[in-house]
Amino acid sequence: MGTLEENHKTKALNLLRTRICDPKFIFKPLYDSPDSNFSKLKFMISSSVTEACNNSILLLGPRGSGKTEVLDLVIQDLFLEYPDSISMIRLNGLLHFDDISAFKEIARQLCMEHELLFSKTASFDDNSQFMVAMLKECGLAHKTVIFILDEFDLFAQGKQRLLYTLLDAMQSITSQAVVLGISCRLDADQLLEKRVRSRFSHRKLIFLPPSVEDTQRLLAHVLTLPTDSSFPHEYAVEFNSKVQKILEDKRLKETFNKHLSFDSSVKHLLRFLFCAISHMDLQTGFLSRENFETAFSNIHRQPKLECIRNCSILELYILVCMKRLELKEQSLCNFHSVMKEYKSIHDSFHNSDYYARNVCLRAFEHLIDRELICFTDNRGHSLSVEYRPVKLLISPTELHQGLRAYQSCPPILLKLMD
Repeated sequence: MGTLEENHKTKALNLLRTRICDPKFIFKPLYDSPDSNFSKLKFMISSSVTEACNNSILLLGPRGSGKTEVLDLVIQDLFLEYPDSISMIRLNGLLHFDDISAFKEIARQLCMEHELLFSKTASFDDNSQFMVAMLKECGLAHKTVIFILDEFDLFAQGKQRLLYTLLDAMQSITSQAVVLGISCRLDADQLLEKRVRSRFSHRKLIFLPPSVEDTQRLLAHVLTLPTDSSFPHEYAVEFNSKVQKILEDKRLKETFNKHLSFDSSVKHLLRFLFCAISHMDLQTGFLSRENFETAFSNIHRQPKLECIRNCSILELYILVCMKRLELKEQSLCNFHSVMKEYKSIHDSFHNSDYYARNVCLRAFEHLIDRELICFTDNRGHSLSVEYRPVKLLISPTELHQGLRAYQSCPPILLKLMD
């Protein structure tokens, strides 16, 4: 009996983890509506396929808002509905930002798709002409070529020859293609040259992070266990009841509000959920409010603040000295300039926290090892540590928070940071 209970508890944990990693399950409650971006995008692309017309669409929104996931789900559905009528080309602006590599990659994917021999030595003009010819051939064969241009704004830089050639070829009555641009820049269409913009369809879908209501619906969708024969009925009912109470808990709602104010994207929310589910107690087999609070604290860990908390008093002085030198806009900051600032603080306040130079140098090197400061040159061991320029790797806010959280922080340092 104990083994059976353990099995269904482990099975519940694995099911919840699997759901989070399955975009089709995650986005289902978000695209059931006919007004959803999924429905709109699928309609626009399927219309282009069935009516043999050209189209160009931009998917715009912040990173993690689900642009690529929703597009992939649409493409999956379309391949099932029109298996012989679609060909797909994928480009990424981070990899194929220059026209030569972009046309070469298009030619390579077209050759692979249609089982043709690809020439690595083909020139830019050859690959460009090959693409235009293949678009016409696909049009005559009633096959739509879907171009997915990820990081679209990077393709809109420079001479934009790829975009112009592609959109210009789509003006032909024989070609049949859809261009889908994905970008986190909402003004991506404004980056287009006039000749390119005039050939663009000006269709845009804006992807926004889910609302509070959508988030609650998504949480319930992911965390609710099926009450069919997959799990013992009593266990599933009790599990779902506890989940409902957790989602209605006021303190947890405050935690979620903090989470959403930090990053409200679907991607970040799923990361948060995965972390919470991973802390589920397998002995009880139920989720608890503490699981979510632990996940929140883990995701929002601030390693730099933890490093400051473990610094010595002398290391704190060095950090504050460097921050003061930054505020004074001193062009060169090295160990010698830090020591001058350290001495000036000591002379001004006559405090007892004053250490020998060799002790300060060891503390300085310790801060470098802990990556709270770093060198700004690449000279390596050719120059003494004392003379090499350095910079801080923490912000004024982080330093101030770290000092306030430090139990035995000298009041002088807090005063110097105010």
